[in-house]
Amino acid sequence: MITHRRYKILVDFTRVHKFLTDTYDFETFNSWLLPQYFEYAHMHAAFDYFKTHHFGLWEDDGNIVGIACFEMTLGDLKMHTHKDYKFLLPELLDWAEHELYVIKDGKRSLEVTITDKEPEKRDLLKSAGYLMAHTEPSKIFPYDKPLPDRKLPEGFTLIDGTNIDYMKIHHCWWKGFDHGDNPDEDFDGRVFGCNAPHSDMSLMTIVVAPDGEYACAAGMWFDETNKYAYLEPLATIPKYRRMGLATVCLTESMKKTKALGAKYCFVGGREFYTAIGSEIILNDETWEKEW
Repeated sequence: MITHRRYKILVDFTRVHKFLTDTYDFETFNSWLLPQYFEYAHMHAAFDYFKTHHFGLWEDDGNIVGIACFEMTLGDLKMHTHKDYKFLLPELLDWAEHELYVIKDGKRSLEVTITDKEPEKRDLLKSAGYLMAHTEPSKIFPYDKPLPDRKLPEGFTLIDGTNIDYMKIHHCWWKGFDHGDNPDEDFDGRVFGCNAPHSDMSLMTIVVAPDGEYACAAGMWFDETNKYAYLEPLATIPKYRRMGLATVCLTESMKKTKALGAKYCFVGGREFYTAIGSEIILNDETWEKEW
């Protein structure tokens, strides 16, 4: 018997993570609802924990078969089902339109992320009055290709993420993502995020500048079940850009996951990733509706 209910974050996170791992589909990337993506969002300082009861879970005989959730906060929908339960998609969308919307200019608003490999979701959104607002490529680096070969500038060194200085990594990613020169005081949020349940800090790679500052850092995840790596996050402090640090940092983390048995690595959509050999595998689509 199929039932649906609200998500209970303290008891359901591990079960949903396993569901996303077990139902991983290379053709569609689970509409980008990868288990690592789901976990990274949960550990991010911007994640709205106190709104997660708006998530919907569908179960059949106690087994999760579908989820409708947001990435960081309300107004955003990611929906995924077991391949044999795609008939539930209209229910997931209906749940989201009652639970995950935000109010903009007096109207309800919802954005839905899918990929261009999911015609059934696209047809559903069209029939429900959604319009495609944005598309961008998703890329992987296949490990059967030679990894980039770039050397560090003199005086720079590499370390992994074990026994790191969390304040330095906080400053690196704050400045590296162009938030300004003065990092906020959410040091605990950074420590919390680095200690996610499935994180392996030995897979992280950090470039240390001659003065000890963390110039560039790459977080890396490994899916042992599906044999892929997942990059999140990667950033370089502005004053150290165009020195090849990000390439070295990423390559070192990819080497680690390749040695563990990964076949490819999910990377970002920027042109940088194409320049080092990554390939477009599909396109993400963002659909919007106001009502």
